[in-house]
Amino acid sequence: MITRDLYLKVLGNVRRCIIGRDETFSLIFSAILAGGHVLLEDNPGTGKTTLAKCIAKSINGDMGRIQFTPDLMPQDITGINVYSRKDEEFHLLKGPIFTNILLADEINRATPRTQSSLLESMEERTCTIDRETLSLPSPFLVIATENPLETTGTYPIPEAQLDRFLIKMSMDNLNKEDEITILETYKSANPMEEIQPVCSCEDILNAINEVKNIYVHKCIEEYIVDIAIATRNSNKLLVGISPRASIALMRVSQAFAAISGRNYVIPDDVRFLAPYVLGHRIITASGIQTMLECNTVINDIVKGIIVPTENWAE
Repeated sequence: MITRDLYLKVLGNVRRCIIGRDETFSLIFSAILAGGHVLLEDNPGTGKTTLAKCIAKSINGDMGRIQFTPDLMPQDITGINVYSRKDEEFHLLKGPIFTNILLADEINRATPRTQSSLLESMEERTCTIDRETLSLPSPFLVIATENPLETTGTYPIPEAQLDRFLIKMSMDNLNKEDEITILETYKSANPMEEIQPVCSCEDILNAINEVKNIYVHKCIEEYIVDIAIATRNSNKLLVGISPRASIALMRVSQAFAAISGRNYVIPDDVRFLAPYVLGHRIITASGIQTMLECNTVINDIVKGIIVPTENWAE
């Protein structure tokens, strides 16, 4: 499959500067192919920016970065029309959102008004400036981060915006061997400087189209819906997942099947991806909204659903 080969090429390139993050990369790459966005909840210094830069370089795309702060304005993200006294006309000065991969660093430090300026762009792939709607480059991926430790001076991300993120995840701690390899890799040089493109944005768009044709058996569709219904009926949750979340789980399962070298989805895809896709879309009855707690609830619900057994390729 074209998508599998593309995934392996980009993964091999990413491994040159990102060590021990294969699973993280597979989830982010699946989000790209499913047309979604990623929210990373992790501490500073875990390689989020480096990973985003490496992916952008590998696909020969552009990358933008926004450091979210309380005084950040929507125009700082989208851009603004600037008046030129030289020719007495307004000229559009595009913001950093006009890129292929946008790293929104510490998104929860900006006000809700500024956070909401991303909504249209994330959902519609467009940006409206002074009533003029402009298309964003393709592919377009937002990798947003939030620091789980420092909550002073932060604004919780509204549920409407959380639902726009296809996946929420954390970059787990590395093992000792991987961390030693990082020290060896960065001891004398920065490998990022040697990263060269291994594909083009056009290749990514072709892979996105291929993912749309990945076969989903009716039993898999029923399995996803059963999970959704179980979240709505669970006494552990105040709010279950919406039909949009079910669609998101199906689409990212298609992408994950494609990078795994299959042209059909299996139940293991759904079970593996469920906490990453659904965990941030629920509200627990206990009131504890940590990522660990929400993912644990989703895993418990998924374990209680009967796994269908069929020939998934037919």
